[in-house]
Amino acid sequence: MSTLAVILIAIAVVIVLVLIYLASKRRRDEQLEDRRHLATQHREQADTQRIEADKEAAAADEQAAAARRQAAEAEERAKVAEEARIAATAHDEHAQEIDPDPATGATDDRDDDTTVRR
Repeated sequence: MSTLAVILIAIAVVIVLVLIYLASKRRRDEQLEDRRHLATQHREQADTQRIEADKEAAAADEQAAAARRQAAEAEERAKVAEEARIAATAHDEHAQEIDPDPATGATDDRDDDTTVRR
């Protein structure tokens, strides 16, 4: 074989190797770009889900706060009602003590637990 043929074959092999390298690099770059794009989509979806979760948590916190407020209001009303019952009982007892006609005081036949006072 002539020297020229060996040189041409060597150049052809080098060119083929360079083409293979460039093709594989391009394929790798495309795969990396696809992975970057997919990662970006996943991040955006995660952000959207995180925002929705934060909104739901805030709504749950507001609902819990409203429930606590209502419970506190109900407790306060119950306390006021109990104080009113105590005051009414005290007034009733005082009225019985000072009543010159104890037989006319019609409170003895009432059941304090079922009587509604306003």
